[in-house]
Amino acid sequence: MRVGLMMPPTMEPGDAARAEEQGFDIVAAGEHVLFGSPTANAFVTLAAAASVTRRVRLLSAVTLLPLYPAPLAAKMATTLDRVSGGRFELGIGVGGENPVEFAACGVPVRERGRRTDEGLDVLGRLFAGEPIDVEGTPATLDPLPVQRPRPPVWVGGRSEASMRRAGRAGDIWMPYLGSPDRVARGLRTAREEAERHGRDPAGVNGAYFAWSCVDTDPAAARRRALDALAATYGQDMERIVDACVPHGTPEQVAARLAEYRDAGAESVVVAPAVAADDRERMLDLLAGDVLPRLR
Repeated sequence: MRVGLMMPPTMEPGDAARAEEQGFDIVAAGEHVLFGSPTANAFVTLAAAASVTRRVRLLSAVTLLPLYPAPLAAKMATTLDRVSGGRFELGIGVGGENPVEFAACGVPVRERGRRTDEGLDVLGRLFAGEPIDVEGTPATLDPLPVQRPRPPVWVGGRSEASMRRAGRAGDIWMPYLGSPDRVARGLRTAREEAERHGRDPAGVNGAYFAWSCVDTDPAAARRRALDALAATYGQDMERIVDACVPHGTPEQVAARLAEYRDAGAESVVVAPAVAADDRERMLDLLAGDVLPRLR
């Protein structure tokens, strides 16, 4: 199981270097344009991370693909893959939680699913070196990504549409706030969709975006996770934390993450569900006591 770490939106390059030193396999960064809370741009954040790391993989979790012209997203992804020496993995999502950012970018929020599907098709052709038609003129991407035939494409989301999108055009399906059973069922749907489209279903793998909290005191871990996620989502998260958020002692968190692995999640991206001043202490426990148990 590959274990990734979600970077804070205020990430400094040293955070990525430390994650690599601690043994994480993936450094992940998310993005929004406007969101009402601190946000960043994944391409820029990961370019900074690439400059201070050598081994760790770099994942956008996730790029809001419908907000980009697809050729621009292809160019940025390719550039990041090249400057990182072929370490970039492109995670995409449809967004929509904050319609204001879609309006600010001139993109109708109701078109986000269609734009994402069309964008994935354009990305696939450009990454492969195939021409796209631009007002009657063929155009190709140059240079191409280091990774062939393309950087791995992750599709984030919990909906059936995200499962089917991963089956049609992705390499990895990554849900969040779901149980291990939901991961297993969704991965089956993604692979069935892949087969319907003439793809090898075994080529679609699973991952999980795991809000998590590790503490030597399990009650404190649960309380911190509840507080952090209530602040993030603005609602009571008690039922969801107990069902979908690995929390507790290092032994308990490792055991819960192993359940996701057994459900088909070959990679997990851990997002610390703690206040900012608790993050470093949790990361020490995660790196020192959870990672060895998973390996």
